Amino acid sequence: MRNPVISLLTDFGSADHYAGAMKGVILGICPKARLVDISHEITPYAIAEAAYTLAQAWRCFPVGTIHLVVVDPGVGSQRRPILAQASGHYFIVPDNGVLTMALGGISPVRVREIAASRYFRKPVSQTFHGRDVFAPVAAHLAAGVAPAKFGRRVADFVRLDGAGPVQVSARKWAGKVLKIDRFGNIVTNLDWETWRRIVRGRFQLNVGKKKVSRLASSYAEVADSKPFLIRGSAEYMEVSVNQGRAADVCGLAVGGMVEILIL
Repeated sequence: MRNPVISLLTDFGSADHYAGAMKGVILGICPKARLVDISHEITPYAIAEAAYTLAQAWRCFPVGTIHLVVVDPGVGSQRRPILAQASGHYFIVPDNGVLTMALGGISPVRVREIAASRYFRKPVSQTFHGRDVFAPVAAHLAAGVAPAKFGRRVADFVRLDGAGPVQVSARKWAGKVLKIDRFGNIVTNLDWETWRRIVRGRFQLNVGKKKVSRLASSYAEVADSKPFLIRGSAEYMEVSVNQGRAADVCGLAVGGMVEILIL
């Protein structure tokens, strides 16, 4: 791309210098790069939430985009930095499962271990690989360095366990909270197709301190403050409250468990 696009997704927030420092490193190497923030507000260390967010956003970008993800609780450990190629896009991420939802079912996916330290910023901090490893590699890739220059091909990348709900018994499933959005909606890992397959009639969703048994087609359909279930725009089932925060009403956070009972 003449003016390469680099998307950024991190758990750094906006109060500190971390995201800005990464952008500065990128622009110092590839001044023509166009930087697009997907989000810097991922819950700290929440790999599954980052995986969900990346999966919802990456296809909206043009072919050739470089997606830079730094949600990296294993920074400084033996976890690998990797470069993945799929569907004409590039992904520069820690090898911790953050690609599970974005690239699940896609073939081919070519993955390389990022090992060519000549493309790193020196010295490399043990606690800030976003600035010193991932950002400069993304910038060099955007500037035209071939993927093969960064390291050897590897057979696979880490995938998260339990990306979807788990059947506990004939009439019970266990799921978890992938994300709490800005409006307090609780995004579960129960996708719409699975919901249609397992729920044919009455149900009860145990969500924190609340029991939900209503499926709505829109927020305005439920006028009171009671939580209800809705098919979200990302095709995952969400617990919502009309003009309220379901997460507060139910007392749940990212990573919390939900229980689906088929009645």
